[in-house]
Amino acid sequence: MTNMVRIGAALAVVALMSGCSSIRERRGFRAEEVLIQSVQPGIDNRTSVERTLGRPSFISQFGEPVWYYVGSNTAQKPFTTPRIEQQTVLAVRFDAAGNVASVDRSGMEKVARISPVGETTPTLGRERGFLEDLFGNIGQVGAGGAPGGAGGQ
Repeated sequence: MTNMVRIGAALAVVALMSGCSSIRERRGFRAEEVLIQSVQPGIDNRTSVERTLGRPSFISQFGEPVWYYVGSNTAQKPFTTPRIEQQTVLAVRFDAAGNVASVDRSGMEKVARISPVGETTPTLGRERGFLEDLFGNIGQVGAGGAPGGAGGQ
């Protein structure tokens, strides 16, 4: 019976330890080195880039035409938010004719970490309580004789 208790305790410890491991996930574009190297400035165009790398994560809306391919590796411990361990951004720039002008790659060195202050967004205006919100406009809108009201000219 003691062997059964030891085996049961060992299995319980293994089960608890497996719950503490990180969950690793790949998100977005998968940067395959062979495919990235095959995109050549002056040779490829938008169609060939889309056939090689697929549709971009997003496309620039202003300025020169740039296609961005974004991918990241994340890790998450139980009951925490995921954190980015590695990120790759591939920027494919095109000239006016639609041919590849340049291919640039960046990583974690350009990731900006921000820490918002507080949990509310400041707004212009005054603070009003619940009752002011509920009853504040009674008599304000469409009052006869008031400027802009139904009875005024």
